[in-house]
Amino acid sequence: MGLRGTRTRQTRANGEAEVTKKPLGAVRRAQTITTYGVGSMIAVEDQSYIVSGIDSWRVWPSDVIYEPRLEGWLSVDRFQLPPADEPSSGNGIKVRLFPETYSCASCKKLQYFKSFGSPEGQSQCGDCNKPLTPSRFVIACENGHLDDFPYFEWLHKKSEQKGEDKHELTLESTGQTASLRSVLIKCSCGVRPASLEGAFGRNAMKELGIKCRGRRPWLGRDANEPGCSAIPRTLQRGASAAWFGISRSALSIPPWSETLQQRINSRYSEWSQALDDEVPEKALLNMIARSDVVEDGGFTPEEVLAAVLRRRELKSSALSDSKEQPMLESANKLRNQEYAHLYDGTGSVGREEHFECVQALADGTSLPYGLKRSMLVKRLREVRALESFTRVELPDPAGGDKRRSAMAKKTMDWLPAIEVSGEGVFLAIDDDLLRTWEQRSGPRQRAHTIWTNHTALLRERAKRAGGMRPPSDITSPVTARYVLLHTLAHVLINEWSLDCGYPAASLRERLYVDDEMAGILIYTATSDSAGSLGGVVAQGEHRKLHETLEGALARTEWCSQDPPCMESEASGLDSLNLAACYACVLLPETSCETNNVFLDRAMLIGTPEDPSTGFFHEGN
Repeated sequence: MGLRGTRTRQTRANGEAEVTKKPLGAVRRAQTITTYGVGSMIAVEDQSYIVSGIDSWRVWPSDVIYEPRLEGWLSVDRFQLPPADEPSSGNGIKVRLFPETYSCASCKKLQYFKSFGSPEGQSQCGDCNKPLTPSRFVIACENGHLDDFPYFEWLHKKSEQKGEDKHELTLESTGQTASLRSVLIKCSCGVRPASLEGAFGRNAMKELGIKCRGRRPWLGRDANEPGCSAIPRTLQRGASAAWFGISRSALSIPPWSETLQQRINSRYSEWSQALDDEVPEKALLNMIARSDVVEDGGFTPEEVLAAVLRRRELKSSALSDSKEQPMLESANKLRNQEYAHLYDGTGSVGREEHFECVQALADGTSLPYGLKRSMLVKRLREVRALESFTRVELPDPAGGDKRRSAMAKKTMDWLPAIEVSGEGVFLAIDDDLLRTWEQRSGPRQRAHTIWTNHTALLRERAKRAGGMRPPSDITSPVTARYVLLHTLAHVLINEWSLDCGYPAASLRERLYVDDEMAGILIYTATSDSAGSLGGVVAQGEHRKLHETLEGALARTEWCSQDPPCMESEASGLDSLNLAACYACVLLPETSCETNNVFLDRAMLIGTPEDPSTGFFHEGN
């Protein structure tokens, strides 16, 4: 994917000048959804940039991705692959210089980049010809706004002296320590120098009266949102807290994964509009007959029209879940639809179809204790779209906060997305055993601890946001069932990564949990060859499941951090875990749906004091 920035002039063969954008660098398409999406900062050589809004992206009709269920969920007409032009063409995703404050290591000047008089296309001080360094620090607020660190205000508001009118800042380091105490800001006006010690405090900006200016540099200089009441926080330019992507995904399932439905994707809007305009059926059939959808003779115009009518009916009946109460993504309507197809499987499917799921053969062996069904997902397609992003604090995994930064200055009918293919295994838990286990005091008490901590977090965020709904009405959706299945998915991913050779980061979990669902999908939908090696499907065979589940539970019984890990009353981000740490249960962030929270291995194997807390205790 090409990144474009400064303007360059080229001369065409006819002598005319053509203005293009000089390519600055490139990132992989998948990174624009997970790491370098809209609003994120990216370092290119000795300069720093911010990825611009999607209204400035140069996208092509040939790069359209269709996934009707996810389109309806996110209220867009389509998805677009991020541009992947050759760097020499200068086309791609636009980036803007940010932060704008730079410093020179030689003359120590601290000012805006444009004030240095740097030669075009270079990052050098115009006075001493030494390389410039972008500011290490920025400020951001929970509402997603981003701004240069206010060096001038930080220095002059901390000083009680009154200096002269001339102000030229310099940034120096005493070198005495590695802390911010050694980083000094000085001004030519004569005020006492100030260090950056304390700049990272939660209320450091508030105490000096520095407010959020509502800046959105990824959308341009004129895109500020005035009136933001959030307290800005100091962040390292490359800190993970500077950008948290909010992505949504969906599997392609029947009927959307069927060959005919795939073929009508590009023409559906046209034909659906014709139906709205009450075009006679005969005329519409003639339109369909002249299209490329039926040119190979695989389908008749009547079959195509029936598929269009079916899609219209399905789209009109697809309603989004209510967002009044926090809900884990594992329980939404998209997952309900997927669960039904994963549980029942498919019959014979065509070579062009995206979804193939069959039941694992018994091979003379029953399923391990606690499992009701094992399905081999031999073929799957997943579409992942970047919906928005936040800063400073992670977006709540249960959707409890409504922070969504704008992806563009105007309303867009598309979002950036990628499509990935792979394979996986779907496991369903025995309902009867699960309900019996849920009635035990051990699981209920441990789940209630996580529920209490999460509810407190949701209410605190709601209070800060100042919404219309009273924070006391907000409760966590976390249950013992969810913690059990989530932890089971993690320990199986760890075990399978050892057994079948996949790195854990190439495996992903997809949870299906509510009062009527209890299943997990572990799959290898990746954008590279690591998702198509065939090793994961083999893990779903009954005999293999016995070996891997037994091994996973045995490893879970012992952690190198025990006894503190098992005895922990709160651990992990925002105290949303119990017995879970990187030595036993946690996974790479790309593998987990909820940023490694809502985990407790005691739900699987019990505690030394109460082994019956573990769901698999009776099966051992």
